[in-house]
Amino acid sequence: MAASRDDIKFLSNPNIGHERKKYCRFRKFGIKYIDYKDPDFLLQFVNEQGKILPRRITGNSLKYQRRVATAIKRARHLAMLPFVADQLK
Repeated sequence: MAASRDDIKFLSNPNIGHERKKYCRFRKFGIKYIDYKDPDFLLQFVNEQGKILPRRITGNSLKYQRRVATAIKRARHLAMLPFVADQLK
């Protein structure tokens, strides 16, 4: 007699360690152009110190990660985003 999944009592959550698959939000939603004049959107790709988050954390594809980095650098140059910050978010 095999025990079904409902009969098994777990001591911890069995889904721990199963992370969701990362996806490129630009490809999923069909975003073609990343506007450097929109600092609220670009803040999603910057950490609290103002550093650009890497691809492995954001899940962006290489093509769009490059475009995001360029847009952030342009926004910094125009003083829409800070180069360095303490507790930006």
